[in-house]
Amino acid sequence: MVSFDRPEKGFKQFNQRAKTPGGFYLPNAVKQRQFNTASGKAEITVNPLNPIQLEGDQLLLQTFRSHDQFNTTIYGTNDRYRGIKNERRVLFMNTEDMQARSLVAEQPVDITSHFEGETRTAELFLVIPYDTPQGCAAAYYPEANVLVPIASQAAHSGTPTSKSVVVTVCPHRSAGTPDQRH
Repeated sequence: MVSFDRPEKGFKQFNQRAKTPGGFYLPNAVKQRQFNTASGKAEITVNPLNPIQLEGDQLLLQTFRSHDQFNTTIYGTNDRYRGIKNERRVLFMNTEDMQARSLVAEQPVDITSHFEGETRTAELFLVIPYDTPQGCAAAYYPEANVLVPIASQAAHSGTPTSKSVVVTVCPHRSAGTPDQRH
């Protein structure tokens, strides 16, 4: 068993306190307005935005979790937050972006990412109309992880840029619209 009896404030006898009916509170420096800074105040930093310039029919893709997912552990195929049932290979798109590409709801598509001359493709995702800003799209991870360029990382943390992947979308090469598949 991992022991959480650390000497830091609020963690003494953590394992025993975790069994207390109703739980307990850990100290929260922000709530108590205590900051471990030279000024004793919260210090906010502002970073410049570096907008990604999209070309032609490109979209900016973010990957995210479904309702029943913790990190990459998937507990089911339903996402009650977004109304998805029994499916994970979906691409959420703005309806105007769908129309501009002649795509219809639930049409199978292939998604291709573009980064420094390198492309990666994820096949057979179903297009889902979604209230997302025009020029943006979203898909679940880990299903869309293949689209995230390995060399594209955040400047300071080195984490993959899974929230800003430049992609293009086209109908799946062997499928038509949903009506044509039946």
